[in-house]
Amino acid sequence: MLTLDKADYLLWSRKYDKAYGFLAQRERELGSKFRKKKVMSKADLVAVVEWVFRVESDKKARTVALVNRNSDETVGRISSQVFNLPEGNDLYRMNCLTTLEGVNPVLASVILMFFDPKNYGFFDVRVWKPFLGNAPANLLTAVNYQTLLLSLRKAANKHNLDVRVIDKAIYKRSIDES
Repeated sequence: MLTLDKADYLLWSRKYDKAYGFLAQRERELGSKFRKKKVMSKADLVAVVEWVFRVESDKKARTVALVNRNSDETVGRISSQVFNLPEGNDLYRMNCLTTLEGVNPVLASVILMFFDPKNYGFFDVRVWKPFLGNAPANLLTAVNYQTLLLSLRKAANKHNLDVRVIDKAIYKRSIDES
């Protein structure tokens, strides 16, 4: 099982930011916009897709095509609803976001992570495994994201850090050690 202290989490999170500087900057920009406006446009949703699939051009093209089937009004309405919910509505937020065409639990986790890095992280097997062991066959579900969030939040609370700091640290450490 994972045994890192606060200094380790901060170190690995900084390594993530250094290695993925442009992505970290884009994450901060979009997150700031989401928090300020409490809504996401279809163009913003496309930007999230581009962030997630930056090195997977086929997946990016397919997902952008699906996302573009949503109207800007629908994206705005659903994202506004999600961003204005009180804390503690994680599964409902995920379910709302995944009603948008092209948005699966991974993309929904990124939207939530950008909007609220204190409470949300990226849904990735590289983060799952150190906390919860081998991933189930059907890992990428909203319910499994809930399970991962519980572990991320427990570590974040223990060290008085944001969930995203924990998430970035685990992701970067996993990449470097594989």
